[in-house]
Amino acid sequence: MAILSIENLLKKLKHKSAGAAGMILLHNGVVRNCTRKGDPVTHIDVTADTKRLAEVIADTEKMSGVLAVEAEINTGRLSVGDDIMLLGVAGDIRENCIEALSYCLNRIKKEVTAKKEYNFEG
Repeated sequence: MAILSIENLLKKLKHKSAGAAGMILLHNGVVRNCTRKGDPVTHIDVTADTKRLAEVIADTEKMSGVLAVEAEINTGRLSVGDDIMLLGVAGDIRENCIEALSYCLNRIKKEVTAKKEYNFEG
């Protein structure tokens, strides 16, 4: 498991947006101890399609007001409390950043990553 760094992601976004960003919005996905239904979770397995991720990021960067998009995804076996993903969007104004982050995050979860949740050790 790689250590994801919010600080490094933020630096990349600021560099790529070259001072033109009026907002940088960050998402930090974390393994929680239960499913959406409330069932216990001890760990998850995550896979990611890096080629598809690059395509989703490129599509998001074409959106109105978006200056830069960066994402890092941990794959493999992750425990409760581990970071799954960092996603950041730099843009001109708040509304464009919020729309782009939501768009990109939803596409990543649907098209790029897959996870299997476990509620036992092993």
